[in-house]
Order: sequence, then structure tokens, then C-alpha cells
Amino acid sequence: MDVTQLWLGVFALFLSRQKVATDSTVYVAIDRTTWGNINLLVVSFIWRKRAIPLYWKRLKKLGNSNLPTQKTVLKVALSALSDYKVVVLGDREFCSVTLARWLGEKKAYFCLRQKKSTHIQPDDENWTALGDLGLTPGTSCFFNQITVTESKGFGPVQVAGKWKRRYNGFAPEEPWFILTNLDSLDAAILAYQKRFSIEELFRDLKLGGYCLEKTRVEGKRFMTMVLLIAIAYTCATTQGQRLKQKALQKYIARPEAIGRTHRRHSAFHIGLTAYRWAPCWQCCQRQIQALLRLDRNKIEYHLRGLRAIEAVLATL
Repeated sequence: MDVTQLWLGVFALFLSRQKVATDSTVYVAIDRTTWGNINLLVVSFIWRKRAIPLYWKRLKKLGNSNLPTQKTVLKVALSALSDYKVVVLGDREFCSVTLARWLGEKKAYFCLRQKKSTHIQPDDENWTALGDLGLTPGTSCFFNQITVTESKGFGPVQVAGKWKRRYNGFAPEEPWFILTNLDSLDAAILAYQKRFSIEELFRDLKLGGYCLEKTRVEGKRFMTMVLLIAIAYTCATTQGQRLKQKALQKYIARPEAIGRTHRRHSAFHIGLTAYRWAPCWQCCQRQIQALLRLDRNKIEYHLRGLRAIEAVLATL
């Protein structure tokens, strides 16, 4: 049950089954999730608006990860994706220009969110803090081939800035400032937006899905638990994606919010729910027949549901 020996082989199989074209651009996000005394650093592969766990490491103490640990997990991820053009996405915990320089040396692209106190020097002008650029909601900026951080002088590199506009009376509290080696504002913003898929992954691994935070196992048993959940999560997500492509999700997961007519369930939720939904109809045949006798007009919908069950069972 070793992550490197077992899971990376499973992940390679996942890539081949999904027919991810060699030399295409792929995105990986790095982030941490914590609960109790657990501090887990995860690198995930962004796939169809979901994040598939790629490699993870439990940190020995709480708090932010350090640069050597970040390099360790990213080195494994980059090795597993050596046939692709990789874009690494990280929030402000991973804002180090040293990390950015290292990723550039590894021939990887990066979008790393910066703190507003970070200083830049555009076109040999005076050093300016990103927070002093004067961005307001609905505005953006892009600096090409500049130097970042006065102490380390990292460059030439690009910095993208964007403050999302006010929508329905709501606007983010502050703008994004992204250190990147991508060549345009749109490319940097569209890439960084994919990072939020890892937040959905953490929710699914924890209270929103497998309740990982309730486990009491420690040491190697904990890492084995994470590995098993990673396998189950990947299976459920891929199965859910196939079910959505066959337009079967309307049978499996109903809208949960009052007044909502369209479904917003993820591929993971569809795949996970299908295992509970498909077998349960056999347990309530007597009730179904009684209801059909009350309203014969529902027989057509019942038959349609039976065909959907057959299709779901064929997919699982």
C-alpha cells in the first residue's frame, strides 16, 4: 500500500483510460488541508473541473509547508506528468519566487498567487508594492517581463492582476496578483481559476463525502486510508462523468435546493450516489406496484426509470 509504487501506477492507468493527449497542457494544484493534528499537503491533477489526487504527504507539524517539502511533492508530480506541459497552480502559501524559479528550471509553467506586499519593478522604474497599483473591482493589469521582489530580484517574469467586478452587490475583498510565466492576462486568470477544484476535492474527501476527518487511525494506517480513498474517489468521479454524459444524472440525483430546476451535482456525487440508488429499487417493489395501481399514467415514467437503472448498472 505504498503511494509511490501503487498509486502512481493507478494514476498512469487513469491518464491512459481518459486519453489525455501526450504533450497537451495539463494543470496541477498544490494545497494543504488540516483538521485536528493532521496536516496533509496534496498535489492534484485538474480534470474536467474536478481534482484527482496525484501525490500527498502528511506534514510533521501544523502550519505552512516549507520549500523543500513543496519541491519534494511537486517533483513526484512533474515526473508522473513528464509527457505533458504542466501548469502548477498555488495560492499565497506557495508564493515563493524561489519555488517559481525552480519550476521554471524544471520546464514547468506556474501561476502562483502573490501577497499584496510583494514588490515589482516594471521597466526599470521604482519598486512598487502590488497593493499600491490601485486596482478596483472590475479592473485588471498585466506586467510583462518585469522583476519581482527587491531582495531576490527574480525575473524577467509576468505578473497578472485582476479584481473581479461586483456581481449582485458582492465583490471579492481583494484582487488576485499572480506570478506567472504564461504570456497573457487571460491565460493566467483562466489557469488560476482551475485551482479552486482542489478545494472541492478537500470537501469531498472530508465532510462532503468520505468523512476522512473522523478517522482515528495514525501513521502508516492513516496514509493507507488516504490511498484507499484516493482510489475510491477517482473511480466514483470517472463513473459519475460517464453517467452524466449518458444523461442519467436526473434519475440518480434530484435538485436539493427549493425552487431550483437544474441540477448542480458534481461527477463525484453522481458516481457515489449511483452505487446506493441502483440496487435499492429491488427492496421496494411492493410499494412501487401499489403506487402504480393508484395512478396508471405513471407506468410510462416507471418503465423509463427501469431502463435508466439498466443503463446505470451497465456503467458501474
